[in-house]
This record gives sequence, structure tokens and C-alpha cells, in this order.
Amino acid sequence: MLFNTLAYARFFAVVFLASWLLARFRVARLAFLLGASYYFYAGWKWQYLPLIFASSTIDYLLALKIDAEPSPESRRRWLVLTVVVNLGLLGFFKYWNFSLETVQSVVSFFRGGPGPDLRGWMLGFALPVGISFFTFESMSYVIDVYRREIPVCRSYLRYLLFVAFFPHLVAGPIVRPAQLLPQFDAEPRLDAREGGEGLFLIAAGLLKKVVIGDYLALNLVDRVFDRTTSFSALETLAGVYGYALQIYCDFSGYTDVAIGSALLLGIRINENFRSPYQSTSLQEFWQRWHISLSTWLRDYLYIPLGGNRGSSWHTYRNMMITMLLGGLWHGASWTFVFWGFLHGGAQALGRAWQRSRPRSEGPAPLWQRIGWGLVTFHFVCFAWVFFRAPTFAKALAVLKQLTTLTTFHPNLPPRLLLVLALGFATHLLPHALYDRIKERFIALPAPAQAALLLAAAYLLREASSTAAVPFIYFQF
Repeated sequence: MLFNTLAYARFFAVVFLASWLLARFRVARLAFLLGASYYFYAGWKWQYLPLIFASSTIDYLLALKIDAEPSPESRRRWLVLTVVVNLGLLGFFKYWNFSLETVQSVVSFFRGGPGPDLRGWMLGFALPVGISFFTFESMSYVIDVYRREIPVCRSYLRYLLFVAFFPHLVAGPIVRPAQLLPQFDAEPRLDAREGGEGLFLIAAGLLKKVVIGDYLALNLVDRVFDRTTSFSALETLAGVYGYALQIYCDFSGYTDVAIGSALLLGIRINENFRSPYQSTSLQEFWQRWHISLSTWLRDYLYIPLGGNRGSSWHTYRNMMITMLLGGLWHGASWTFVFWGFLHGGAQALGRAWQRSRPRSEGPAPLWQRIGWGLVTFHFVCFAWVFFRAPTFAKALAVLKQLTTLTTFHPNLPPRLLLVLALGFATHLLPHALYDRIKERFIALPAPAQAALLLAAAYLLREASSTAAVPFIYFQF
């Protein structure tokens, strides 16, 4: 059930009305939201409902066991079991076929001929949607209980809803238990301000997704990456820029709809993007892009590995491991691993360069910030080529086409250029200006808000394709 469909609009209207009718009956409301969340997930493939239910139940019981154990050694053993179970499920569904293909390729390389035929061992069913997201969320809960950072959740119903809450279930944000679980206990409330903010976020997210992201995907990006040699270097460069905008508008648009939907149900979720292409370094980029994942990797992988404690070499090693695993988290392909390698290696080099220079007082000059911003953006775009391309050969074909320096551009009509310019212009606006626009919308009387939302709906209808385009991060 895609956010950018009428099916979701009808589903959410029913959930919104029923959940507020049950607002005074906390247990009934939570049970209803859990049932609605499972129905939402079953709209993709109901056969995987036992997976998310079993995964949640196992972590719920293991957290109770960890909390009850007085011995640090016993608690650690139960934690190891939790990590093994969660990563085992994720590894089986997401990386089993990838592992077999890798073994086949390695054996073939050393033999100098065909490798073993492992097709009979490969899984023949689809990857469960959202498994990377709900696995990380459930793991973070058990780890936090083990660290004594949060109290154990004794309500089975509340914990099942924490994992399955439909706005963030399929593609995040990855919500921390300390943020979400207490809100399920509190009395829900929705005032005019929160309602206006939720509606603004949903409208803004859908506009980003449909008007910019989907249009660029269908009219430029997919064509460039599918038939690279049919485009000039200038058109190919536009395709790379287009993908940078597409993936941002697609994923941040999903996040906006998720946060807005949750807000209309009385639940607040933290922002996941903050104008990432305004960054002047890769470190800043990862503080602005997919914030819930980058902070998860920092708190549950980078810091436990040692973080920036110890020698510089250990810091660079920890950066590289974190980004390599972050790349692998995105998909079972060596192109994703290489994307993580690029980001990890560049961040390590950037930190080494910074440490070699004397620390300057005060902010950098404007020209310097613009220069580093352009360097950062173009490196991110370069890495996106490997993220988007299905194979290394495709990625190298795109990069090779850029070197032709050809400039004919019949595939860049004025409307397409206008959408590209609109995407970058809105993204590069100061975030404070975006916040002011949001506040102005919230302050409007209800009829004015309704008129603007009606105009947004009309624009969405005119800009939408015949079939709803799935969100990019659904595949992860």
C-alpha cells in the first residue's frame, strides 16, 4: 500500500477516524493501531506477517530475560543470542542469494572456468519489505535494555506496535524505542497546530515525490541508466544530477508523509533529512542525510567499535567498517558495498586532512564554504552512480559516457530543465525559510489550509503517472 495512492488515503482516513474515537480507551486504541499496521503490511504480502510477528515476539521475550538476569555474563550471552537471531533472519532473507552468487563467482575466478551451479540452493521468493528497518529497530530496543538505557517494556501489545507502527514500518525512519514507546503510554492529543503540521508534511512529501522525484525518474534518470550510450555527456550528467534529486525527493518525501501521518495520530517522529546537499563535508552530509540510519550506525556500530578513541588508524578503520556495513545494509550487491567504501574512504581522508591543518577560528569564508559544498555534492553524485546502477559495468558505462564531453541535448526539453531547477532551488533554500513557510501554513485558518491542500491535490493529479511509482527505499 503505497503512500502516493488513493488506497492509502482511504486506509488512513479510516484509521484516523477510528483511532481518535478510541482515544479514551488506550488498550483498545493500541490494539486497533496494531491491527491496522498488520493490515497495512499484509497489503504487500500477507504471507510475511508471521515473520514480523515472530521477530517482534522473540526480541520482546529476550529483552525480558536480559532485564531479569543479574549476572553480566548471562545478560551478555542473551544479548549475543538476540543479535544472532536478528542478523540471522536478515541475512537469510536478504543476503542468502547474494552469498551464493559471491561464492559462485569466486570459485569461477580461481578455476578459470564456470563455477558450481548453486541455483537450486537459491531462494525463490521476494525480499520481505522493510525487513532492514524493523530488524534494526527491534535490535536497538534489546541493546538499549541491555545497556540499562531504557526500562524493559512489559506490555506485549505496546512492543508489537512499536515494531509494526505503519507510518515508519516499511522505509523508516528508524525510530528509537525511547522516543516511541512512551508515546504509546501517554494520552494522545491532536491540536490545530499539530494537525496543520501533519497535513503540511504529507502534502510537501507527496509533492516532492510525485512532482519532482517521479517526473525525473520517468523522463530522465531511468532512461540514462538503462540506455547510457544513447545520451550525450551533458545529458548523462543531467541524469546523474537528476538521480541525486530523485532519491532525495523520493526518500525524504516518504519520510515527510510518514512523520505527518504519525503526527495526525498523535505520535511525533523525528526528522530524517535536513537539506543534505547543502553540506560542506561528507561528515556533515551524514548528519543531514537519513539521520535515523546514520545515528543508528554511530551508536550501535561505530562507537562500540571504538569510535574516534585510540589512534587515528583505529578511527579510520572504524569509519570504513561502519560505512561498508552501511552500504551492505542498503542492498545485497557489491555496488552498494563499494558505495559504502567510497564514503568511508573519503571521510577517513577528509578527517586526516583536517587533522593535518591548524585549527582555524571562526566560520570559513563564504567562497570556501561554496567551494567545499560543490566538491561534497559532486562526490556524493559520483558515489550515487554506483548506488543506482545495477552492476559495476553499468556504473562504469555511465562514467565513461561523461568523459566523451559531448554536448548535444535533445533529451533535455525546457520542462525537464525546469523541474531540475525547481528541485535544486527548493532544496538549496535556507532551512529556516522552509520552517517559516510551514509555520505560515499552520497559522492559516482552516478554509485557507483546505484551499491550499486542494490545489496540491490537483497538482498531484496532473503530475502523477498512470501507475504509482514505488518508493526507492522499499527495496531495502
